[in-house]
Amino acid sequence: MSTLEIRDLHVSVETEAGPKEILRGVNLTVRSGETHAIMGPNGSGKSTLAYSIAGHPKYQITRGSVTLDGEDVLSLSVDERARAGLFLAMQYPVEVAGVSVANFLRTAKTAVDGKAPNLRSWVKDVNGALEKLGMGADFAQRNVNEGFSGGEKKRHEIAQLELLDPKFAILDETDSGLDIDALKVVSDGVNRFHGKGDKGVLLITHYTRILRYITPDYVHVFVDGRVAEEGGPELAEKLEAEGYASYQKAGASS
Repeated sequence: MSTLEIRDLHVSVETEAGPKEILRGVNLTVRSGETHAIMGPNGSGKSTLAYSIAGHPKYQITRGSVTLDGEDVLSLSVDERARAGLFLAMQYPVEVAGVSVANFLRTAKTAVDGKAPNLRSWVKDVNGALEKLGMGADFAQRNVNEGFSGGEKKRHEIAQLELLDPKFAILDETDSGLDIDALKVVSDGVNRFHGKGDKGVLLITHYTRILRYITPDYVHVFVDGRVAEEGGPELAEKLEAEGYASYQKAGASS
């Protein structure tokens, strides 16, 4: 069993007016076998949390800690965080011209595991992962995200998740821009990953529609850089019915 623990995390970004604090003391613990959904309005700090854990240089940690099985994540480089077992599915995956999906995936797997996978079994694994996500084997020969539809980009992220097999998946609005068919396919992929039993999922989303297919153990409401409320799946239903207005008013008055 593994534990990803975030304690009193404060994060700032540099703006023209100087440093601006985005996260203002986040506390969150995700254990193996758990799915945590983070929900909140635009600008509440959800994506900042994801990218801070992953090690994006834009975000400056000013206070607090992030540990994975007791190891200080914040002292690790981005690639070391990946090798330690962290995975980030990006909201806006970038295009990588001239690099095929096949080469990208094998290079990533080699970097994470410290050794190259057996080529014959690896090709079988890649084709199997792509097939589960409704993509043919020819997809592997395309350049990474170049000319991909929104759905193809998100399916490719989940293919990476399945093949790299981390301890914890941080999914930053993986549902954004997906039609209902693609949403089901992506959700099935996340559920397969979580179904291994020893995996943790931190799912960031605006909307409850993906939670119809991925059932969270815990829901955290993010407002103004903090966790404003925590609960079970029923909290997502409350948000669907009432929105975030009451939390935003409470934050404004505090």
